[in-house]
Amino acid sequence: MDHLWSPWRLAYITSAGDPGGCVFCGSLTEPDAAPLILFRGRTCYVILNLYPYNNGHLLIVPNRHFASLAGATHEELCELLELTQRAELALDEAYSPHGLNMGINLGKVAGAGILDHMHMHVVPRWNGDTNFMTVVSQTRVLPEELPQTAERLRPIFERLSLSR
Repeated sequence: MDHLWSPWRLAYITSAGDPGGCVFCGSLTEPDAAPLILFRGRTCYVILNLYPYNNGHLLIVPNRHFASLAGATHEELCELLELTQRAELALDEAYSPHGLNMGINLGKVAGAGILDHMHMHVVPRWNGDTNFMTVVSQTRVLPEELPQTAERLRPIFERLSLSR
């Protein structure tokens, strides 16, 4: 039997259900999260997904803690979509994906991992990116580490914010 080691997942697995607070609210003040944050706007920020579906999997997250789009202000909704648009441009430039999945999962049954803090997923996709590892062993193979992804995307977000 072959083994695929992913020791970095232990912290995630053992903290499941941790009542320590909201991971997104915490990421605004936790020094460990700072390297994952690519851009900070007025009401929302862009962060790399710590457990990505694909390389470049981004989250657009409101600064304020609320559970659904119904709880967002007009300003938050506008910036959420503006940053989603920038995420599309940045990912296109950095990775040239064949497509993008964008979505918001509201509620556990809809697939939300973080139930009470609404956020938008932006996932680059390529033809054939779902390979046997995903289908057979429910394991993702990511060819780039998060610090490299951040290094690739952060300057693009900075440049895009200046051009608006």
